[in-house]
Amino acid sequence: MAKRSKVQTEQTINQILDEALNQILTLGYEPMSYTTLSDATGISRTGISHHFPRKVDFLTRLDPNIARLFIRELDFSGLPQLEESWMTALAEPTNAAILRLFFSLCGYSGNEVTLFRAVSQTKETAISELGEEGEKLVSDLLGRSAVVLLAQTAEAEAA
Repeated sequence: MAKRSKVQTEQTINQILDEALNQILTLGYEPMSYTTLSDATGISRTGISHHFPRKVDFLTRLDPNIARLFIRELDFSGLPQLEESWMTALAEPTNAAILRLFFSLCGYSGNEVTLFRAVSQTKETAISELGEEGEKLVSDLLGRSAVVLLAQTAEAEAA
């Protein structure tokens, strides 16, 4: 078998990462698997695990992209704007999935995912743009988001 070029390898990795991001945000991190990725991409589970030997490797590689997806929805021009943009973003499935992912990783003991950039960068930006009150608001919004997401989960399970 001929050796694959660097370009082909990079294309394969990007195809896997694109699908992993899609599945993390639609199915969730836990339900995503090498099998679901293989079924969606046509790349063997062995081929996927060659590039990503551990499931957490997907999060490590995708964390900056996930952070950008979330932060781009927020308005840091003032406290009311941040609060309004956060609550609007929370109503979007992608952003709700990002926050669900954050909450699912709380307490994760691996060193690879010590900071979830979507939240840490949001706090850093809030501090930079709005000072200590911005950081407090982000913490408050995280708590409110947890309540909203728990209620949504309970509703979905009851249906």
